[in-house]
Amino acid sequence: MRKVDQTIRSRLHSEVSLISEIGEYIVSAGGKRLRPALVLLSARALGCSSDEPVLHAATIEFIHTATLLHDDVVDESGLRRGRQTANAVWGNAGAVLSGDFVYSRSFQMMVDSGRMEVMKVMSDTTNAIAEGEVLQLLNCGDPDVDEARYLRVIELKTARLFEGACRLGAISAESPRPIADAMTAYGHHLGLAFQVVDDLLDYLADPTVSGKNLGNDLAEGKPTLPLIHAMRQGSPEQKAMIQAAIRQGRVENLEDVLKAVESTGAIPYTRALAERHAEKAVQSIGEVPDSIYKEALVQLARFNLDRVA
Repeated sequence: MRKVDQTIRSRLHSEVSLISEIGEYIVSAGGKRLRPALVLLSARALGCSSDEPVLHAATIEFIHTATLLHDDVVDESGLRRGRQTANAVWGNAGAVLSGDFVYSRSFQMMVDSGRMEVMKVMSDTTNAIAEGEVLQLLNCGDPDVDEARYLRVIELKTARLFEGACRLGAISAESPRPIADAMTAYGHHLGLAFQVVDDLLDYLADPTVSGKNLGNDLAEGKPTLPLIHAMRQGSPEQKAMIQAAIRQGRVENLEDVLKAVESTGAIPYTRALAERHAEKAVQSIGEVPDSIYKEALVQLARFNLDRVA
């Protein structure tokens, strides 16, 4: 991971000072570095001992960083990981254009890998992420979004990058297709579980721990699974109240929304879905030989659930 961070910092350098400034601001904010860690763990679990996964891991983090820069502008977010977003500091134009630089730099790095398969995986992945973001935009303010539409969004905008990370690890290890597919399936289910937990945290989280304010998704009019379930199981009055909150993207009735989420069993329902996908992730790599790297992947799936324990 130290090598990944070194690669990220060196590749973020630009003669345009604003790009370097915003890039350093984002990198120094920390974050879990979960996606690059998946590249490294997948590669090592499948027997790769070279440094090739380091470049792939940095590439994955660049794509993730670019999506964050753009997402914060679209969502008009002012806080991420407990501090101001880049758009709040430098404005929307600076954040969007810097995000474009980070995206394009990631493709330069893919070319540097010299592997067409890497280009194929990551070009498909970035395209899927863009589709997911547009679908989420269409869903915002729409209280009629059902669970299937919700799951399609998180599959595209979150799970695909997890899949891509694990696939790059398998490519680095030159694994046979069935093993690479198994590792990709692990990433798919872990990504779904991760996003479901993240959406649940919006109705449970301590802002000092999560870096996001309670009700952020509601304020943006996002119909996530806790709200979808609460509308499905709640009283007509609760359903109407949540529908109005989603349409208006307002949190004046947040206390009532939280009570509805609690009373309708939306919290255990949502957590149970995350648990099912976490278990599927673990099952997906059942044929991968035992190692400390495989054990780390297993523990990662379970640690994710601890965020809403």
